Amino acid sequence: MNARIPGKDSALVIGVTGGIGSGKSAVAEAFGELGIDWVDADHLAREVVMPGEPALAAIAERYGPSILQPDGTLDRRALRSRIFDDAAERRWLEAETHPRIRQRLEQRLARLRRTGAPYCLLVSPLLIESGQHELVDRILVVDVPEAVQIQRTLARDGVEHRQVEAIIEAQSPRARRLAAADDVIDNSGNRQSLHDQVARLDAFYRQLASSPNRHDTPP
Repeated sequence: MNARIPGKDSALVIGVTGGIGSGKSAVAEAFGELGIDWVDADHLAREVVMPGEPALAAIAERYGPSILQPDGTLDRRALRSRIFDDAAERRWLEAETHPRIRQRLEQRLARLRRTGAPYCLLVSPLLIESGQHELVDRILVVDVPEAVQIQRTLARDGVEHRQVEAIIEAQSPRARRLAAADDVIDNSGNRQSLHDQVARLDAFYRQLASSPNRHDTPP
């Protein structure tokens, strides 16, 4: 993927993706410590199903009131079990939510691009599958072995093993993500290793954003 040459008022956009449990949020936070802002598609996915949002009304109409918590918010565990056991239901949910997420992503990125920063991040687990990669200039893949994904997700989310496997199955295969990557972070190591890799990429992205004669391969 060739990066564009941003104008003086338009930051480079780096798309950060990876499978569940790969550590995308940790990577974004490490860039944040270096002064880089980001927009998280997962956060926007939660926004579009908040009470009062059209997507939540559509979900409740399709699945009934049992899909809601007593306070009217979405019961995410119940929804997860519905969609990951049924590919057709997952496609319906994506058709209902993805356009709304995309619209908000475009709005947030437009604001970030005008801040004067050299670059910003779009963090999304479905960057490639959803077409959100069209909004970015480079793709950074956060990579870990599948066994690590499963271990971390089980420890973090308290879900069943079969659900984690279903989520992994629904996402882009690891090989496809890596094939689409401009840059890769190996997040199977410790925190220091992660921060060292982020620091190297930060220096590269700053150089990339400022130089018209830039290379597509980080040092």
